Amino acid sequence: MKLRRAPVRVTLVDRHNHHLFQPLLYQVATATLSPSDIASPLRGILGRHGISVLLAEATSVDMQGKRLLLADGEVKYDYLILATGATHSYFGNDAWARYTMGLKTIEDAVEIRRRVLLAFELAEREPDPARRRELLTFVIVGAGATGVEMAGALAEISHHALVRDFQNIDPSQARILLLEGAPHVVPTYSEDLSLKAQRSLEKLGVEVRTSTRVTKIDEAGVYIGDERIPARTVIWAAGVAASPIARSLGVELDRAGRVPVTPELTLPGRNDIFVIGDLALFKQDGHPIPGVAPAAMQGGKHAASNILRQLEGKPMEPFSYWDRGTFAVIGRGSAVGVALQRFRMSGFFAWLAWLFVHILFLIGFRSKVAVLVNWAYSYVAFRRSARIITGGVPLQASASAPAALPPPAMQVEPSQGSREPSAVRPSTS
Repeated sequence: MKLRRAPVRVTLVDRHNHHLFQPLLYQVATATLSPSDIASPLRGILGRHGISVLLAEATSVDMQGKRLLLADGEVKYDYLILATGATHSYFGNDAWARYTMGLKTIEDAVEIRRRVLLAFELAEREPDPARRRELLTFVIVGAGATGVEMAGALAEISHHALVRDFQNIDPSQARILLLEGAPHVVPTYSEDLSLKAQRSLEKLGVEVRTSTRVTKIDEAGVYIGDERIPARTVIWAAGVAASPIARSLGVELDRAGRVPVTPELTLPGRNDIFVIGDLALFKQDGHPIPGVAPAAMQGGKHAASNILRQLEGKPMEPFSYWDRGTFAVIGRGSAVGVALQRFRMSGFFAWLAWLFVHILFLIGFRSKVAVLVNWAYSYVAFRRSARIITGGVPLQASASAPAALPPPAMQVEPSQGSREPSAVRPSTS
């Protein structure tokens, strides 16, 4: 938006037709919100500002020819902003992707919701106690903010939202395990906040295991060394890798595939290519800035400002990230987090701060109202308003065959992030 009144032509390339507010994806996955509550059509947001939107997938960058190469064409640019995000990382165990679900896109969230709700439906019809326990065991691998939030939301679904809906099973007996390789959950926080987060999770009934390494995942469950945890639903929240488009830039990447950038957020040696968001490795005070939405938003504004400064013949300015705060929600009315880099918060007041920040960053009046209404309903009634199963649903069960969740209705490829590049050309008008 910062370029909308500048003497340039702006083209946004995205393989999705919507802007997505990723921090609330887990609430779609756990049936609190609907996809339309956290996503807005790109043309509706940008079209009235004269910005061209192309539905296409960017595959690589031809820096010499100043071309953004697409799966089915190309776009020429004078300035390029790359913000293609990240995908899931399985730390060299890519075969595990067949048996787990990550959370990067709306498709991911809807599929997780489908699998979770179907697990309860199939358990209701399963006569074998052992198979029923497998269906009602949910494993989340990775206890960063996403894993903690997913575990807390799943616990609330089983203990409150679904508890009166079934006759043959007790949803509150569902087993929810959160596995983390580090000594504490949300390891980026201080130890005291991590311990508070763990205690809140355990109060909700989540089984937390720290300093625990997953050694194998297959169709039957998760392995920790020689221990096998039978589970039909495994959610992956343990790692991310930058979008593969970074490999076309001809620079050495870090272990996560991120692109080292200059203080001005440009590719080293190239003032016409900016890299922001999860794709960029930008260090401030000796540490990489976090891969969170506010960092990407601030980076995008700064990249646009530096393009304008170049067009005006002025030197570019270095980027400085202002961390307003990060929070992780642990169920209804509870959260942990740090505001303004110094104020550590936990409990109900941290939850209120989280609520305010997320409402503030949502795009569109309708989204803000819809989210507030759904949150209020869930908070007061302990219910989830978006418990809709879409896609393939089994119409009959076999008592002799093992109960199993059906395959996804559509094959969802690992996400490269919902944002694609912007190509900016000086206007000739």
